[in-house]
Amino acid sequence: MSMITLADVRAASERIAGKVLRTPTLRSDAVSRATGVDVTLKLENLQATGAFKERGAANRLALLTPKERRAGVIAMSAGNHAQAVARHAHLLGIQAVIVMPQFTPLTKVSRTAAWGARVVLHGEMLAESAAHAMELAQREGLVFVHPYDDAAVMAGQGTLVLELLEDAPELDTLVIPVGGGGLVAGCAVAAAGVKPGIEVIGSRWRRIRRWRRSCRARPWMWAGPRSPKALRCAISVPSRWR
Repeated sequence: MSMITLADVRAASERIAGKVLRTPTLRSDAVSRATGVDVTLKLENLQATGAFKERGAANRLALLTPKERRAGVIAMSAGNHAQAVARHAHLLGIQAVIVMPQFTPLTKVSRTAAWGARVVLHGEMLAESAAHAMELAQREGLVFVHPYDDAAVMAGQGTLVLELLEDAPELDTLVIPVGGGGLVAGCAVAAAGVKPGIEVIGSRWRRIRRWRRSCRARPWMWAGPRSPKALRCAISVPSRWR
């Protein structure tokens, strides 16, 4: 997988314009008072499916070749990525298959299916669902859309920082949640390109031991010599922990 650049994020921004919401950027008085610093929020919860995942899915699907569109796509997710891929496949008239773990809440299953996707419930763990999705992709000739370990998905997620720094250029620190790593990777690349020197902090809940062990066990990959904080976390997480 190639490194993403600011140019990739800017191209993604143009590509998904009108397909995802340009969410508002607002100063939070309550959070600012609670933390003692000025806190500005990017309201990605206002996206049609309720999360930033729309950005990466929209960009990845927009890059499909005509042949790939005819074949259809497949994704594995327990919620947000599933709905994002299902929605943008529906908007493009593309067949979508979504593999979800058996423990997935019914509300997320129904919302994904409502976009016209074929939902397959398989596996007690995400790793089992992912393996089944890859098997179906090979068997049915579908394009697998990874939730984070994909350059186009990362570039799409990074578009929110372009908007954020356009709306609030005075920001000096970004705190980005870290799950698989696609969001923080794309955002860090965009931030370093638009405002060199801005601090990017990856935020993870305190008791996640697996992620800390992964970071110690695997080498960290940087997006470039000028942006060491643009960590590609996605490649540092062993598949058995995803």
